[in-house]
Amino acid sequence: MLAAPYALSDDTLVWARYGDIDTLDPHGATSTLSMQVWHQIYDTLLARDSDGQPVPNMAESWAVSDDGLMVSFNLHDDILCHDGSAFDAEDVVYTWERAFSDSRPSNTQSAWGPVTHIDTPDSTTAVFHFSEPFAAFVPFMADPFASMLCRGNEDEAGFGTSAAIGTGPWVFESWRSGDRILLSSNPDYINRGRLADNPGSPYMAELEIRVLREGQSRLAALRSGEVHIAEPPIEAVSNIQSDAELDLYIADNTGQNVFIEFAISRAPFDDVRARRAVAYAIDPDVALQLAFGDLVNREWCTVAQGVAGNDQDFCRSIGYEHDPEQARALLAELGHDMNNPLEVKFMTWTGGNRQRVLQVFQNQLRQVGINASLEVMDIGSLNAQVQTENLTTSGRGSMDMMGWSWYDPDILHQLWHSPGAYQGYNSAELDEMLHQTRVLSDEAERLAMVQNVQQYLIENAVHIPLYTPGWEWLYAARSNIDGFIVGPFNQPDLIGVRLND
Repeated sequence: MLAAPYALSDDTLVWARYGDIDTLDPHGATSTLSMQVWHQIYDTLLARDSDGQPVPNMAESWAVSDDGLMVSFNLHDDILCHDGSAFDAEDVVYTWERAFSDSRPSNTQSAWGPVTHIDTPDSTTAVFHFSEPFAAFVPFMADPFASMLCRGNEDEAGFGTSAAIGTGPWVFESWRSGDRILLSSNPDYINRGRLADNPGSPYMAELEIRVLREGQSRLAALRSGEVHIAEPPIEAVSNIQSDAELDLYIADNTGQNVFIEFAISRAPFDDVRARRAVAYAIDPDVALQLAFGDLVNREWCTVAQGVAGNDQDFCRSIGYEHDPEQARALLAELGHDMNNPLEVKFMTWTGGNRQRVLQVFQNQLRQVGINASLEVMDIGSLNAQVQTENLTTSGRGSMDMMGWSWYDPDILHQLWHSPGAYQGYNSAELDEMLHQTRVLSDEAERLAMVQNVQQYLIENAVHIPLYTPGWEWLYAARSNIDGFIVGPFNQPDLIGVRLND
């Protein structure tokens, strides 16, 4: 344990980020900033290999029944919680029951699927039972949203704010909201699935996760040696790459996608021709190069690169190449041209140079007869505003550039199955296809249905893919840092990190 809340030793690793967590409770938020911290404190039944595929972790093995209605996990028998208690199958039950409780349900409850109950034949066996097959369940068990909680948290009045008992490589010590989190190395940790080349507890004694909201402040702290790892501002990338004292890491396989969606509750975007006109009018390749250079990739699919179903050739074959003439023709059918432009609002969230992307799109849309006023707000406000726009039946048309992150094509069910994440586009035909992506247990059949869903979304211009990763996850580290890994789906792994003189 740390002797004093913020007295750092020479054996402390300092990681500076642009923002803070929402909560220490894995059931209480959906932000990447929170998830990255949960990944340090808690562990999951399964982990991910370098390709993002599930592998054993807390569970040494798992099995899915032939009918897809049962998934059983065999746990290691020597896992210890941070309070010294043994982690067993009853803790798995506690985690699931808490995720489905009426008073504090998980924000990602739907990702668990239709679990009816869990059997525990013995202390190291947990058998999940489902009312119908749920193909996305196994990969979810490797995600920090499915972090396993120790039963000792039930007795902690401050769980989520001042207490967090897990089994992960780092033990929670303290959290000063908006400032920093302090963790200490878990001496009992055994690495059974993480990518780090370290079989046991973290090499560093302490981990400080510090909030420095301004990019240049993070970079200055990194250069001075005050912090060891930080997220640099995009405009500093070239300087970092030429600095012998710093190393740049670019997260790939993040599962993060940015796309355009539309409010279809009113004109003009209740008409597919208006949605397609936008898709033909914009040139994402130009916008992305101007905003990001080579830091992001053009995305043609509705699921991100690294996620099952991402096939760039297939998605591009049904997608929209830049074609202003086609956009003008569609607008003409709707009674709009350069003398009678379509007036719409175009929204996104702050940061990440996204406003620059919208400015380029705004100019491209203007050239075909669409006047788009831009609105940029924090992500919480954007989420709320998109829902409001989808329920509004009069006024200017509305579209937004949104970003979501997920490890599985089940993201499409969360976004577009009625009523949908934002109560936007829905159809009975789409609902049935999305349902099938969850219940088909044969991998090839499920993948074929995912592609059917993608084709429907793209051809109907419901979901216009733009780029990935959506958050430009960059990490700069002091050159004396060894063993830093950014795992699949943007999970920094710090247990193998050492500081060299």
